[in-house]
Amino acid sequence: MMNDEDKQAGPSRRAFFKSTATLAAAGAGLATGHARDVLADPAMRGMQAGNLVEPFWGMHQAGIGTPQQRHVYFATFELTTAERGDVAALLKAWTLAADRMSRGETAEPMKTGLRTAIAPAGGGTHAYAMPSASEQAADTAETMGMLPYRLTVTFGFGPGLFSQGGHDRYGLAAKRPQALVVMPHFPGDQLVEAHTGGDLCVQACADDPQVAFHAVRQLARIAAGVAKIRWTQAGFLPQVPAGQPARNLMGFKDGIINPATDDPRQMNQFVWVGTEGPEWMQGGSYLVARRIRIALAHWDQMNVAFQGQVVGRHKYSGAPLGQKHESDPLDLKATDKDGNPIIPENSHARLCAAASNGGAMILRRGYSYNDGVNLTAERWPPWREGLEYDAGLLFLAYQKDPRTGFIRIFDKVSRFDMMNQFVTHVGGGIFACPGGAKPGEYIGQRLIEA
Repeated sequence: MMNDEDKQAGPSRRAFFKSTATLAAAGAGLATGHARDVLADPAMRGMQAGNLVEPFWGMHQAGIGTPQQRHVYFATFELTTAERGDVAALLKAWTLAADRMSRGETAEPMKTGLRTAIAPAGGGTHAYAMPSASEQAADTAETMGMLPYRLTVTFGFGPGLFSQGGHDRYGLAAKRPQALVVMPHFPGDQLVEAHTGGDLCVQACADDPQVAFHAVRQLARIAAGVAKIRWTQAGFLPQVPAGQPARNLMGFKDGIINPATDDPRQMNQFVWVGTEGPEWMQGGSYLVARRIRIALAHWDQMNVAFQGQVVGRHKYSGAPLGQKHESDPLDLKATDKDGNPIIPENSHARLCAAASNGGAMILRRGYSYNDGVNLTAERWPPWREGLEYDAGLLFLAYQKDPRTGFIRIFDKVSRFDMMNQFVTHVGGGIFACPGGAKPGEYIGQRLIEA
């Protein structure tokens, strides 16, 4: 026998889409007040504000220059509609939902307006909208009672939004930026179709894994009939003191050399698109995503000294070879008593260094992943085959232009890096992440409606 909740009848999706412009403006007005209400909760006063809400609106999308959260859920989507209006409606709905979820609200507004007090983690109470038994659920509720945990949702557009099979799908082909290139095939690439490409991408980051997954789950639910998930990847970082780089699964500190996200000059030079790009991309950035499998069992058999030679850094301190501190600069001219470079010529650190790439830098925002084990064959001697960890790095790199960023750097890395005997690129994609939105706008509006 069905109960009332089993008999729920949801509102028309198109009707919901049509209402999003009005709702977005209304939702924007709630942002500041809601954050203030949460911080006023006595149970929350002992927590840092950074543990709660990351602003959604702004010149740049959140989740790029934002201090890196501990968890990511990355997803790409295939568009299934032939109508440009459906794409616009989806982006409106996604923008509204992302803003709401970043504030700890349900993904979609409740019709009843009924609110109840529930206990979030850590105690206290927090007002949360609840549906009636006859109302379509506006959220799947697995984060009910939880804080937003610095959730950010970042959107990107893949080449498939502009054209597919040579066909201009939505009248946007002429607006495709030159920097959104077809990625070249690099030596050693073993890209799996099931983990490659996508018309749209969503990067949800939070300090709680369920909050990050919940965000993508809601966006996929809202997209039903317009877009479907193509591939996803969850990732994580270990908990380390603020401001310190985390160690990856190879045991080395990752992302030591990065543009300073709190330095507008460096971000404008290396990350944010300026007037050289189309108007709709200004304030945005290009994302190159790569799923990189690491042959951990092979790596674990190497001695620490050799591992340091591969990376170009001391494993335990994180310092460049020949130095003492992780913050010490790479001395690429230093040699030993025999005249050999202290940092090997084919080490990862040397090949990735800005000095080795005409000053090129990218903003690395990587996460480890661990998806159990699978059957694999190594691409280098001793060519072992068998069950190995399906684990590695979800490499997310933001840059002003992939042609002078990732592609320039990785063309050299893919050919000469000693690390290639332990890592294989098995998936990924390239995406144009437009600038941020103001309250009442939606992400990508300057592209879709221009």
